[in-house]
This record gives sequence, structure tokens and C-alpha cells, in this order.
Amino acid sequence: MSSTIPMPGATARSVAPLLAALDLTKDGDDAFTATHQVIPSGRAYGGELVAQAERAMTLTCDDDRRIHSLHGYFLRAGDVHETTRWEVERVRDGRGFSHRAVRGVQNGKEIFRAMAQFGVPVDGVSHAETLPPEALPPGCTAPEELPSTADVLTGVDTRDAEYWRFHRSFDIRHAPSAIYTDAGGERVSRQTVWLKAWERLPDDPGTHRSALAYVCDYTLLEPILRRHGAAWADDGVVTASLDHAMWWHHDGRMDSWVALVQDSPVATRGTGLGRARLFSADGRLLASVVQEGLVKIP
Repeated sequence: MSSTIPMPGATARSVAPLLAALDLTKDGDDAFTATHQVIPSGRAYGGELVAQAERAMTLTCDDDRRIHSLHGYFLRAGDVHETTRWEVERVRDGRGFSHRAVRGVQNGKEIFRAMAQFGVPVDGVSHAETLPPEALPPGCTAPEELPSTADVLTGVDTRDAEYWRFHRSFDIRHAPSAIYTDAGGERVSRQTVWLKAWERLPDDPGTHRSALAYVCDYTLLEPILRRHGAAWADDGVVTASLDHAMWWHHDGRMDSWVALVQDSPVATRGTGLGRARLFSADGRLLASVVQEGLVKIP
């Protein structure tokens, strides 16, 4: 494995990396710059790119409308040591909907491109699935009872262990058990990942919508690895996000427990499809996500 990139100590069990990622700086008309958290791979975390793209487009929309959906493509790996410039195109502004396109650029090369739709909330038909009871394993009554990432990785010294344990902005817990270093459990293509920000986030609902986008790429391809008996730390395992689609349904707080109910319906031609429904702990469906990614398993 490649050598470890030191993690900034100030980000230990902190929401600082998330808030820094969302702190875009205006850089001309409908353009913004953003920095990235330094992580061991040296490649910008995919959820960070999605959240920054969403944030940049949101900053060009009127306050009366909120994001409905985003569709994006990962074009190149982003360098964590480089600033990304987000250039927004105002595709259309209607009475009820706005559409935006955005491109993320590093050193003159495009690394991510997306479109999003924003709408003015209106009353209408309403129904939604609720949190499935199997989101917690038998005998477990709350996410706090599941092993934390820090617990699972105690004493582990693989390249990413320090980052996984301490330097993500969220407390992350798995059901079934996590597959960071060991995929010896049942080979199923489904799982639930519970997460909650380490600290209280600002009350602005827009921050929590962006945080929903930020967390989605942490484990979205993980059901594929689980199905094929591979762990993240196994030699030869390679994953890369290719495209990403997300729909926001209801507002919720990311400093409370959120369940990512995930599965993978198919893997073929070297790629796999990951799906997730994101629920608040009280069962409210907050968002839906689908992503295709490159998956190589030894």
C-alpha cells in the first residue's frame, strides 16, 4: 500500500472537514473555489465533490427554491492538495423550477460535471416508504449499540485506518458488521450504515441538504464488496465512482442519526450499481441515491 499522508490533528472527530468543504469562496460571476480534506489516498473524496457541486449551484438560486435532484459524472480524480474551481451555468429559471449545470476544474482539467433541478415547494400528493425494521439487527434497539468505526479498527494499522477512525466528520456504524479489513461474514448485497455528525451543525436546512450529499459516497459501493467477500483493505481491491444521481425528499438533521439502507442489484462489465435510501431515525425518507462505480476485486 502507498505511504500514509498525515491527517491534520484538528479534524479528529470534528465536523470541521465537512464545514470547510462547504465553505465556497466566490471567484467571479457564478464561479466559486473550494479546498479539499487531505485523505490518505490523495484523491478528493467523491461525496465532497458532489456536495461542493450542489453547494455551488445552490448559491446561484433564489432562496424560495430548494434542490430536488442532482445528476453528475466523475471525470478525473481530484487532487486533495489542489483548489477546485466550480463554474455554474444558469440553464433556466422558470416560475416554479430552476436548472443549473456546474463543472469542477483543477489545473485546467474538468474533474466533475453535474446538473441539478431546484423547485419552489408546493402542496401535492404525498407518500413515502418508512425505515425498514431490519435496519437494526435483532436485539439492537438503537444505533449507539452498534460497534463504532473506532471500535472495529482498534489496533489496525492499514493505510486508511487512522482516517477511518478519527478524521471523517461522522460517527459511522454498520449493520451487518463493517468490512474495512474483514469480509468474512455472510455474502449479501445489502446493509445499513448509521451515521451522525460528531458535533452540532448549523441550523440552516441548506447545510443539512449539502451534508446529505457529502455522506452518500462513503459506502455506496460497499454492498458490492460485501456480496463478493472483499474488504476495503484487501490488496487489489479498487473502486472508483463513475456517476451519481440523488433526489432530496424531506429535510432532516445530519447531527442526528441517519440510516443509509443500501443494496446492489447488479454488477457487470467491471462496474457495479449501488443504491441507498436515507432515513431519519424516526423513519422519515430524506433522500434517494443511485451510483455506478468501477469495482475490481482480486
